[in-house]
Amino acid sequence: MALNHDPAWHPLIYGNPPAWASGWGEDRFGIFVEITIHNVVQRLRWIPPGEFLMGSSEGEPERFSDEGPQHQVILEQGFWLFDTACTQALWQEVMGDNPSQFKSPKHPVEQVSFGDVQNFLQRINSWHPGLELTLPSEAQWEYACRAGTTTPFSFGANITPAQVNYNGNFPYANGAKGKYRETTVPVASLPANHWGLYEMHGNVWEWCADVWHDSYEGAPTDGSARVGPSADRVVRGGSWNSDARFVRAAYRGRDGPAICNADQGFRCARVQS
Repeated sequence: MALNHDPAWHPLIYGNPPAWASGWGEDRFGIFVEITIHNVVQRLRWIPPGEFLMGSSEGEPERFSDEGPQHQVILEQGFWLFDTACTQALWQEVMGDNPSQFKSPKHPVEQVSFGDVQNFLQRINSWHPGLELTLPSEAQWEYACRAGTTTPFSFGANITPAQVNYNGNFPYANGAKGKYRETTVPVASLPANHWGLYEMHGNVWEWCADVWHDSYEGAPTDGSARVGPSADRVVRGGSWNSDARFVRAAYRGRDGPAICNADQGFRCARVQS
């Protein structure tokens, strides 16, 4: 839920988009802005400040112990978030190459490591002063994925391949088997969640800013990224080749920062200051 319903907190209350944006608008999902890199347009959604219960309850089917303990997180600042995973088109405009296995401009870029993404962020931010894109924290990612819901998926207690790109041979919680596409799909080709974010479940894993920890013991409660001695980083959301249990909102994955697979991508965030 939003912490502050006074419209004064709204980033576009006076009708002025941020200086780094090329356009803005409002639709049934809420406010969005756009950035343009050459001819490639990327939309960002406004994610309002609020609070939520992070992780999964012990009664959630097919959960893992590292998804607990559940804890309340309060995000006092709203933030902007790419409404889709970074596309191959955007990556190519910024980086000049395309490492993806499933090549198509509108598909998410994949086979990018955590280090590769840091290079992308450094380059795109250097081109656009004030843009200040980052990776979302794990808490920001789950908050945005849930979009006000408390069920295993933002779509409810279960999913189908019509909603999420995952391995339909391995459904969730006794659900029916379904299509296994064996590839990524174009971004924004499956239904959005309640906040206008596409493919938060499935398609590609998404890198987060956090260092991996084996549980939420001692986790920050303000939505900030977690630090620590581990080199491994958090990945979220599952992918096209994941069993359904791995695309739940609460599921936590981990990978070394140099790992790059055909099921790994990312989306960018910008905290509103």
